[in-house]
Amino acid sequence: MAGLDYYFTTISPFVYLAGQRLEEIAARHGLGVTYKPVDPMALFARTGGTPPAERHPNRQALRLQELRRQSRKRGLELNERPAFFPANPAPSAYAIIAAQEAGGGDLGALVHALARACWAEEKDVSEDEVIKAALSEAGFDPALADSGLLLGAETYPRNLEEAVGAGVFGVPFYITQGGERFWGQDRLEDLDAHLSGEL
Repeated sequence: MAGLDYYFTTISPFVYLAGQRLEEIAARHGLGVTYKPVDPMALFARTGGTPPAERHPNRQALRLQELRRQSRKRGLELNERPAFFPANPAPSAYAIIAAQEAGGGDLGALVHALARACWAEEKDVSEDEVIKAALSEAGFDPALADSGLLLGAETYPRNLEEAVGAGVFGVPFYITQGGERFWGQDRLEDLDAHLSGEL
């Protein structure tokens, strides 16, 4: 099935604010989604970005305003300064990679559950019990958190190389089979319009 490449990290508030709209759009257009978690700090370093904590205070202030506005707009509860941010995103990324390989559950729900754990539930998404709970909630075997470590460790850096090669510089980032790129959860409507032939 033709599909969309989705580059993301579980510790991005904008991945959380995307909810499962990508999955709804993909279903509407008969497309699959390939989930490609990446290390956001490594991505910034490779593509000229700056980690949030190192940005100018003006940018940090606007980011907080945007988080407030977008969370209200989307009806998603969000803590602007979560207790466990930034957490190490690699363990949750490994679990998502393993779940995608194993199949049998809802990957969109898994990604959203992990992002929600960070941004609305004050949980550390690098912790084994948090990851296993999210896997179970999304219909996957929680043991994938352990059995998928090797696959995850191999795929995670490869995703970063693919991201840089595909023109990705931030998350969430969506790429169509035709190479159209969309950055940010606030561009999902544009992605939908493009797939409908309107843009």
